[in-house]
Amino acid sequence: MAAAIALSRRGQPASAPNPNVGCLIVQPTPAQARGRLIGRGWTQAGGRPHAEAMALAAAKEAARGATAYVTLEPCAHASARGPACSDLLIAAGVARVVIAAEDPDPRTDGKGIARLQAAGVEVIFNVLPAEARAAMAPWWTRRAEGRPFVTLKLATSLDGCIAMADGASRWITGDRARAHGHLERTRHQAILVGRGTFDADAPKLDVRLPGLEDRGPAKLLLTRGLAPEGWTGVASPESIDHADSLLVEGGAGAASAFLAADRVDRLLLYRAPILIGGGKAALGDIGLADLADAHGRWRLADSRMLGSDRLDVYERIRII
Repeated sequence: MAAAIALSRRGQPASAPNPNVGCLIVQPTPAQARGRLIGRGWTQAGGRPHAEAMALAAAKEAARGATAYVTLEPCAHASARGPACSDLLIAAGVARVVIAAEDPDPRTDGKGIARLQAAGVEVIFNVLPAEARAAMAPWWTRRAEGRPFVTLKLATSLDGCIAMADGASRWITGDRARAHGHLERTRHQAILVGRGTFDADAPKLDVRLPGLEDRGPAKLLLTRGLAPEGWTGVASPESIDHADSLLVEGGAGAASAFLAADRVDRLLLYRAPILIGGGKAALGDIGLADLADAHGRWRLADSRMLGSDRLDVYERIRII
């Protein structure tokens, strides 16, 4: 299932507005305890074909008697764009379906599992559900809360500066950290900067990675005024409804506004091994009234070195 969840991320963000689902089909073999992988799939651009349909097309007749690992409950509703995945799995003759998370969509929500079981398919569900939901976070956040999933990126010195006092910021981090930042752009539908960053840096917000140049997200500008051609203006963090996944890249004003509105779900903190002193701080006022309120909000999800820079990834802890 962990492999299927990793595979599901390939569909992000192109599968929107559908969830990015991953599916692996494994045929049991006497020689291999874990079986033999015979098909794999992930939700394709625009939401079709679904992960199960792609994996079954690869497995063909070998799917009979196999086990399908799916990161979201197979859909139970047919549409003009394709048949229900629960029906496809039944028709292919799979013997067992292992599901990470149940689908909250009322058109499926338990119906996919029930249909499989009624057809005699063994079903195991809630296998790594938290991990699967995290991999589908943009879709899940839109479905549960009706808003985009927001990632905030900060590239700072060790003393928390994002630029020199005169605004010079090229470059705080090294090549590998910046390349990783460009990869993150490809994983989001939209990217946002504040008016101050736009006026000071005239950012292109494109993707400068070989082979991925066409994966640039839509460009949003946090402003009360008019946005220039090629940009979409938004007045506040709460008014953004242009995408399921949003990357906030700068600057301090925009970052502070999103944090003050509690609209940040994931924080990418790139830190370079430099000290600036007297530079521009990464954040302004975020509305914190009591130091005690700052604790218990963030969970470290990942940490790695990118050349000489460190990346720490934090996730917002939300009590539901």
